[in-house]
Amino acid sequence: MTDNPTAYPWSSCASHCGLRQEAILSPHPEYTTLAATPEARAAAYRQLLHETLSDDDLKAIRTYLQQQRVLGRDDFRAMVEAKTQRFAGIRPAHRPPHPNSNDCK
Repeated sequence: MTDNPTAYPWSSCASHCGLRQEAILSPHPEYTTLAATPEARAAAYRQLLHETLSDDDLKAIRTYLQQQRVLGRDDFRAMVEAKTQRFAGIRPAHRPPHPNSNDCK
């Protein structure tokens, strides 16, 4: 979305990187598990920002976004389906063939 997420004013990225303090920001539990100290957490978070997504991961993200579906483990998808009462996986790109499609003339 942006080349520099720390410069985006509506993002918590700069705070997570240790570049600014946000009084209203509550650290996410996953963020707090990155390291024991705030400085080490910020360094670990900055390192995560420099990692590159694999082509397969990027393709999966785009596929799920295009279909507005859930990307995650099976247990996560099942939880989303249970809460929303909607199918959350991806479907094939094309309609399934009609059972008598070979008989058409």
